[in-house]
Amino acid sequence: MSFIASIGYFFFGVAIAVLVPRFPFLLMTRTKGFNTHFPPHPEAVSLSPYLTQRILHMRMFYWLSLVVVLLPLGLGIASIRWGNAAFGFGLWVSSGWFVLNRLQYFVGGQPPPWTKEMAVELQILADEAERSSLCCNWASPHWGVTGIYCANCNKLLSNMPRPDLGRKRHGRWPMGFLRLLLSDGYPMLTFASQDGHSEEE
Repeated sequence: MSFIASIGYFFFGVAIAVLVPRFPFLLMTRTKGFNTHFPPHPEAVSLSPYLTQRILHMRMFYWLSLVVVLLPLGLGIASIRWGNAAFGFGLWVSSGWFVLNRLQYFVGGQPPPWTKEMAVELQILADEAERSSLCCNWASPHWGVTGIYCANCNKLLSNMPRPDLGRKRHGRWPMGFLRLLLSDGYPMLTFASQDGHSEEE
């Protein structure tokens, strides 16, 4: 096997191991049935139990990837032992790095894009908007790219940036997919527009 072919097999293995563990949040949540209660991307999303549930679902998919990654990890080890070593090494290296990246959270690293605390904060703001004026007489909290604001009075209620919510993205293939893959679900902040809210991701 030539050196160039080995390099190609290695990067092919890397690419597969990058995509497979992220399959749950990259594709499963983009179906129409998962998004019946949400406006199209990238519009702001009103705070509701459906949004809280979506954050918890995305959090579940995030940690589910540690189970899915066992497939390319095991295939990589088997390929190194009995098959194409370059391909297997690419699978193994990428899968191993993915596992380390996920587990670094438990030793003080960056938290996941979606957390239980995030879901709690969203639900608290939604409940306060229903029980009291919160910011105005017709409080309507919506989650934009750079934070949560009232759709009626435009008051900023929280500066929590919005991560990917699993909505289908139209008209941005392949750059939109690549951008989502590189961000790994984390918010991609943009400069706020003149009215204080930017709706571009």
